[in-house]
Amino acid sequence: MQFNNSNISDNTTPEVVRELLEEFVDEAKASYTIPEQAFSSYRVKRGLREADGTGVTAGVTKIGNAHGYVIDEGEKVPDAGVLEYRGYDITKLIESYASEGRYGFEECAYLLFFGELPTESQLAKFNALLDAYRRLPPRYTEDILMKAPCRSIMNKLSTGVLSLYAYDEDPDSTNLENMLRQSIEITARLPVIAGHAYAVYKNYFYDRSLHLHYPRPELSTAQNFLRVLRSNKSFTEDEAHLLDLCLVLQAEHGGGNNSTFACRVLSSSGTDTYSAISAAIGSLKGPRHGGANIKVQEMFDNIKEHVANTKDDGQVADYLLKILNGEAYDGSGLIYGMGHAVYTVSDPRAVMLKRYARDLTYQKGFGDDFELLERIERLTPEVFRRYKGINRAMCANVDLYSGLVYRMLDIPVEMYTPLFAIARVAGWCAHRMEEYSTARKIIRPGYKCIERERDYITLSERN
Repeated sequence: MQFNNSNISDNTTPEVVRELLEEFVDEAKASYTIPEQAFSSYRVKRGLREADGTGVTAGVTKIGNAHGYVIDEGEKVPDAGVLEYRGYDITKLIESYASEGRYGFEECAYLLFFGELPTESQLAKFNALLDAYRRLPPRYTEDILMKAPCRSIMNKLSTGVLSLYAYDEDPDSTNLENMLRQSIEITARLPVIAGHAYAVYKNYFYDRSLHLHYPRPELSTAQNFLRVLRSNKSFTEDEAHLLDLCLVLQAEHGGGNNSTFACRVLSSSGTDTYSAISAAIGSLKGPRHGGANIKVQEMFDNIKEHVANTKDDGQVADYLLKILNGEAYDGSGLIYGMGHAVYTVSDPRAVMLKRYARDLTYQKGFGDDFELLERIERLTPEVFRRYKGINRAMCANVDLYSGLVYRMLDIPVEMYTPLFAIARVAGWCAHRMEEYSTARKIIRPGYKCIERERDYITLSERN
């Protein structure tokens, strides 16, 4: 643990502070243990999950639906994965964008916000709004991003969104008109905030030249992100369209995913938009949620380093077993990028990403890496069945392939999860507006306190 001397009094050395903290940690350990039987005896649904892994129903929504199983006579039955935005199958939306050579994220955001697909005129007006809001407030980059550089771009995004409150003349109003304005502003500005935060990060921590680029009104969200991120501002249309696909695929995933639920929890309290979206970003950062795309890439590199022939099924399967047993990679026993809370047979996001990324992957010289991911996807369920005795439907999730796509697009690993946030903010904002407009009750689940009653002991009598 590192200590900043400026936070320590002159009479207390860092060594003493460290010793004091270690002593308090030992004191705290006993306070944060709960016997396992307590959870079962009180029928606690840990993680708000039912015994079969399905989520506890906490609300209803019209915004998005992630389908991966059916309940037949009380049993969970695997089913092909389907993802719908406002009732529209995401695969059909993407196929439409691709066939017409259009960028889809802006239309997708419009659909999530307003519930209907836009006409050409409506889409043009919505794009004009996004263009008007993309430029950051005066001195925002200097005052918010440059004065306190951060090693985590996600944390900087969270504080950056929260700081937008100070630039809003009406930050607390929760009428629909105001929340809609704020939602469009944040959706437009988040890619620029992320790009500038990364530029400052490179400059401060790695002594790289500081390049601050600004968005162009004629460019899409995907194009502008690549322009702002890259020092030379250049990109190809194939790259921008593939990134746009990633944004569309990750824009929404129902109300129950951790970050969206966090946004709805805060929104139910009546707090402001910036606080709710900042909390969602903090949730997404976690390695069990959006941060998993970084863990996949790290695991992938670890496999390449330790498996002599990654084209040999046996060698790859043997190493996957070591990972499962906690003997390799990070010791967690997890094969990142495999399995999902909802999807069983297939994750439609992974299916679409594979379909549209395959050709460009080979063109850019990442064909062997792509094949290794397919091998991991194919072998992992069998490794579970053969060596762990677990026979269940298991599919690759979108994180298995998104990391390689980002690497292929020359996007730095520090920006993998921020890109997820840039996409998902559209869904968060839609859910915030729906929660505030329809639920009208603060989210407040129950917790059973199992601590016994104790009599107060005066300070002089305590041991």
